[in-house]
Amino acid sequence: MKPVIGIISSRLNHLKEMDYLSISYTADGFINAIQKAGGIPMLIPTSDPSFVEHYIEHIDGLLLAGGQDVSPVYYGEEPDILIQELFPERDAFEIAFLKKALERKMAIFSVCRGTQLVNVALGGSLYQDLSYYKGLSVQHVQKAELHYPTHHIYIEEDSHLASILGDKTMVNSYHHQAVKVLSPQLRAVAYSKDKIIEAFESQDPEQSILAVQWHPEILAPYHPKQLDLFKDFVDRVKNQRAKQQH
Repeated sequence: MKPVIGIISSRLNHLKEMDYLSISYTADGFINAIQKAGGIPMLIPTSDPSFVEHYIEHIDGLLLAGGQDVSPVYYGEEPDILIQELFPERDAFEIAFLKKALERKMAIFSVCRGTQLVNVALGGSLYQDLSYYKGLSVQHVQKAELHYPTHHIYIEEDSHLASILGDKTMVNSYHHQAVKVLSPQLRAVAYSKDKIIEAFESQDPEQSILAVQWHPEILAPYHPKQLDLFKDFVDRVKNQRAKQQH
């Protein structure tokens, strides 16, 4: 039976083109990549955290996607003048969902904002804007279309990520925030040339977390190795599910 992958939705509010209705959505790239990788994507609307217990019964793995900035309140700071759109309801719901998924040792894959949220939920912090990072030299908000990789990342050879992508690859980049202090529960496994953390994994071998800062869901139709990240995720979901059934 194909594993069901929960994808927590983002929300569009008050768009004229949508008759000013609130719309829950996720990018088609995630849906297509999960389907091609052998999973069944299930969109989970952002809800009150009390709904987590009900939704989690229906999924086998959790994907945390991109979107708004994570509220700095969760890492002990106030929003500064360079913070962009926030979605506090999504923060609260995703953090509650992540913690419940970790209790169940579900496989987790996160992208961009999702990666930042995992770090914050586990006690880490973020640069509210990369202009505060003194060593910045890479274009992390690329000017090219997002299906073009624009900068290298350097991957730790003994990492799970390296078993998928090797020790060096090109990625796209569209983020103005990044990991500042990494949670002690996590291990950085990839960096950009200017030493921004581009991926991390869990320190706990019982947990199956892979978190990336770039957007493999956009690259996947053009670069098969990026689809391999989703194939690996579906495999990890199956493996974790099998462990929990024994």
